[in-house]
Amino acid sequence: MNRKLIRPNLTEIKEQQFNSKPNRKKPAPPEQTNAENYYFIRQMNNKTPMVIAFKDGAEIRGIVEWYDKRTIKVHRNDGPNLLIYKDSIKYIYKDPAYESNSEDDDR
Repeated sequence: MNRKLIRPNLTEIKEQQFNSKPNRKKPAPPEQTNAENYYFIRQMNNKTPMVIAFKDGAEIRGIVEWYDKRTIKVHRNDGPNLLIYKDSIKYIYKDPAYESNSEDDDR
């Protein structure tokens, strides 16, 4: 009895493999990374003096007491406490005057 060897067509197999693979895309990055939460909590716990620079060029100095989705509350020794909308903030950084004083204290 003669048996026929059945060979599949290689191009058909390649097409089937190509078409059967799901379209894998990179997942979208998370909407929130919690980096902001981590940063604010750390600054609040350490009571770090901060400089808040506004979009109009003004700056205030103080300690962040609390924050929420849209605002931060800043405690100031030289003036009233402020509730600031995050939309009006250009950037926030640690007060360099505090940084130089804390380095002197370590020596």
